Amino acid sequence: MLKVQEIRELIKLIDKSSIDEFTYEQDGAKIKMRKQSNAVVHQVEQVVTSAPEQTAPVQQAPVQETAPAAVQEEKAAAPAVETPSLEGTVEIKSPMVGTFYEASSPDADPFVKVGSKVSKDTPVCIVEAMKLFNEIEAEVDGEIVEVLVKNGQLVEYGQPLFLVKE
Repeated sequence: MLKVQEIRELIKLIDKSSIDEFTYEQDGAKIKMRKQSNAVVHQVEQVVTSAPEQTAPVQQAPVQETAPAAVQEEKAAAPAVETPSLEGTVEIKSPMVGTFYEASSPDADPFVKVGSKVSKDTPVCIVEAMKLFNEIEAEVDGEIVEVLVKNGQLVEYGQPLFLVKE
């Protein structure tokens, strides 16, 4: 069965995509998500097999979540660079849920490290989401003062990845 964190990531990915319905089955567990206007409906069903050809639903828990209007507006308007956390620094944030990679391949040098100078179009990392590797650009001119995540770490939408001194 998927972990709660993995289900949350799936919900966010489906919410941001143009997919209206999504079903996932693994080891007798089934997750079905369906969008309804501004809501996402989640249904989790676990099936336990008692005989080779018989299945019985054990748990069915439909849940409906609606994001508040303020959160929906924030998602639509949130840029990748936002909100200085320390005076004179800007955060480069993840524009999506996925896996953070500091380099284009395991044997390549990182795109940037502490002390690297970046410009608006400088690639700083890759975020992999659903087998798609998305190159993330700095979108700000400055110097990297801190890398906030580790290579291979799962990142959330809007999570700060780097601190840049302008």
